[in-house]
Amino acid sequence: MPTPVETGGRFTFADWKESPVGAADAVPRLAHAHVTNAFTGGIEASGTACDYTIAYIGENLGSYSGMELVTGSLDGRKGSFVLEERGTFDADGTVCRFEVVPGSGTGDLAGLTGSGGFTYRHGDTSVEYRFTYGPGRGSEG
Repeated sequence: MPTPVETGGRFTFADWKESPVGAADAVPRLAHAHVTNAFTGGIEASGTACDYTIAYIGENLGSYSGMELVTGSLDGRKGSFVLEERGTFDADGTVCRFEVVPGSGTGDLAGLTGSGGFTYRHGDTSVEYRFTYGPGRGSEG
């Protein structure tokens, strides 16, 4: 079995488009958000497609889950994969864990497995991520 590889880098986010699901002023309440992220470092992807469902249980308090389609490269190997994300947030920021959706890797990333996460603090312009993965079929590993 190949040894897991750890990588990391930073990402920036743009085009945060959030819309309420149901009553916009109720608590608890739901919202849907579409976000575009740009990754650098181990993951190189200029514009991902990410959709979240957000549960607000207070003004700046809640949790979310979502899926992110990453198309680009991972440590130089090209392809795409989907990350399933789950996180919590409060007035200070967000903590997220993510995992590769089994079977979602394409190209050199076919068979990719892995997980990682990040912590975002309000006001940060970029976010550091960590990702540990099983290389998939396109690796030397």
